[in-house]
Amino acid sequence: MNPSQDIRLDFDRRNRMGLEEAILAGSKSVAHLTAILDQAAERKARFLFTRLDQAQFDALPEAHRTRLDYDPLSRTAWFGAPEPLRVQIRVGVVAAGTSDISVVREVTRTLAWYGEPALEITDVGVAGLWRLMERVEELQRLPVVVAVAGMDAALPTVVGGLLPGIVIGVPTSVGYGVAAGGHSALHSMLSSCAAGLVVTNIDNGFGAACAALRVLRSAR
Repeated sequence: MNPSQDIRLDFDRRNRMGLEEAILAGSKSVAHLTAILDQAAERKARFLFTRLDQAQFDALPEAHRTRLDYDPLSRTAWFGAPEPLRVQIRVGVVAAGTSDISVVREVTRTLAWYGEPALEITDVGVAGLWRLMERVEELQRLPVVVAVAGMDAALPTVVGGLLPGIVIGVPTSVGYGVAAGGHSALHSMLSSCAAGLVVTNIDNGFGAACAALRVLRSAR
């Protein structure tokens, strides 16, 4: 079986919707990932890879590994050059705890791929609300803020009640017991009393970044 026969890359997606196809690596074999990289190299295309774990990356041919900008914490990789970073920061990414940092970095790496720098603020969960309040004035100046939280996920509701811009909540699978792999966080955000809070799927930092990009581009 030729792995290339299973692949049909969407090279025209940027022209249709403004965002390029991203490659979800987590469920793909190394053979399929290699075939995708072969096609990308042949077309001189660039791709963002998500959920690429260390074992998959290590198993890729050296010629492809050396061309990938790989970040094991976020499990993202850039094949090709990211867009030049804007000078002005328009997106904030806040996290309840450092346990959420892998999701935070998936957000910021996706934004950076499209040239959007982010103000990253971690460990500002509501158990120590003063830490968030120290940064509120910075966040109030931004049109989009992504709030990442697990466990009871109270942070996005608090942020949504303090800021005028779009707030995108990302529930994470951080927690144990009744936290149920992020389902409690998801349900908490979906039942938030902060009007207009937008919510992604569990651990979906990539989706939150894409939502932020759509907001910024539609406003423009």
